[in-house]
Amino acid sequence: MKLSVSCVPVKRVLMGLVVSLYACGLPAHAESQPVRMVVPFSAGSYTDTVARLIAPAMSERLGTGIIVENRPGANGLVGADHVAKAAPNGMTILVGGASVNSINPGLYRTLPYDPVKDLLPVARIGILPFLLVVHPGVPAKTLAEFIAYARSNPGKLAYATPNAATLVGMETFKRSAGLDILSVPYKSSPQAMVDLAGNHVQVLIADIATAKPQVDAGKARLLAVTMDRRSPLLPDVPAMSESVKGFNLSAWTGLLAPAGTPPDAIQRISDALMAALETPDLRQRLSEIGFDIQPLGPAEFGPYLRAEIADYKQLIKDAGIELQ
Repeated sequence: MKLSVSCVPVKRVLMGLVVSLYACGLPAHAESQPVRMVVPFSAGSYTDTVARLIAPAMSERLGTGIIVENRPGANGLVGADHVAKAAPNGMTILVGGASVNSINPGLYRTLPYDPVKDLLPVARIGILPFLLVVHPGVPAKTLAEFIAYARSNPGKLAYATPNAATLVGMETFKRSAGLDILSVPYKSSPQAMVDLAGNHVQVLIADIATAKPQVDAGKARLLAVTMDRRSPLLPDVPAMSESVKGFNLSAWTGLLAPAGTPPDAIQRISDALMAALETPDLRQRLSEIGFDIQPLGPAEFGPYLRAEIADYKQLIKDAGIELQ
């Protein structure tokens, strides 16, 4: 039977179209609205770099623009809180990570949002290794020499801490090695790296993208990678676990969405990321900044995140870090 459009009220047709759009996990007119990808750290930080690498490839697959928006402050709490309180329509996502989502819940007495209930896991992108670097003026060529020097000069060295991951890492290292090194907070890793090169601080745990150029320029000395194994990108650089038994510090980067975001929207964003991570060009560019691609979808990412929160709470307690 042939149905004439004139037999169906226009209002009903329009309402049906809107419902169809929401059923797909998207708000009406989503095709013309850019997705906001919120980075809770400054421009130029590692998280920001990863976000700006994945955004174009994801945008192509989502069929809409993506705007990378930096909202730094309070170890990432400002950006995370903004996303937690954003409209749950699939158009705002957080580029989160270990510092913001795994460590802050155990580092702060109270948070302005619930880290598990208010931010839903979308996808983990991968793992980030760190490097332990010192100013060239520090008379130590190896980690063992640095430990010996720091022990004989208590309170005379300072380390920069641009995020919660490096804070927990350094305090764990200090406690394990019996060191007295002053902590100096920074808003971003690039800023901390500049001050290390200028000898305002002498020690820093930083990502490869931030630290390696300064090491290559002779403005910083690389002592170790912070993981429990050597990095394939730097096979000749020892792991900290070779001198400090059991030491293992790495961080993850991933996407999260406000609570209440439709499951279809979360899956759609996750699928776009997974497809983007399969492209050779993006994989190469992430590899060049030392990023180890290890994706997890929403179902796997959730349990991983909850386990990370519990593990870091124990690390923070063991390291004797005062809650903020």
